[in-house]
Amino acid sequence: MKKILIILTNTRYYGNSKDKTGLWLAEAAEFVYKVQEHGYQVDYASVNGGEVPIDPRSLKSSYRSKEVDEIYYSNDFQNRALKHSLKVSDLDPQNYFAIYYTGGHGVLWDFPNQPALSSITNSIFKQGGFIMSICHGLAGLVTIKDD
Repeated sequence: MKKILIILTNTRYYGNSKDKTGLWLAEAAEFVYKVQEHGYQVDYASVNGGEVPIDPRSLKSSYRSKEVDEIYYSNDFQNRALKHSLKVSDLDPQNYFAIYYTGGHGVLWDFPNQPALSSITNSIFKQGGFIMSICHGLAGLVTIKDD
């Protein structure tokens, strides 16, 4: 079965400041909850691979739900998404029928102008796949050009 590729940020700070940013938790966790509820499998990737920071503001209780917490506290999400995300350039687009760009302010620094993101997104689209984004995740799509 082909999977959905979820794109996450590696960016920990707003530009050169010490103000923390990162993935907006609910924008990944709610999506994962729903697609897994319908039987889909997901992989988590980022431009650099490895660790994915979470925007501390997204951890406030007002932005959380039972579903968000279920995903956030799962071993799968902690390990495959937050600690050991895959590196986009190492992936085979043939394994995916969709790509989903998550949000959070961190994506504004590492999603645009990324050849590996452009390449895998184009490949998934050309094989009839779906391209999705939420909120700031759109930053990953604005600089994509057809190969």
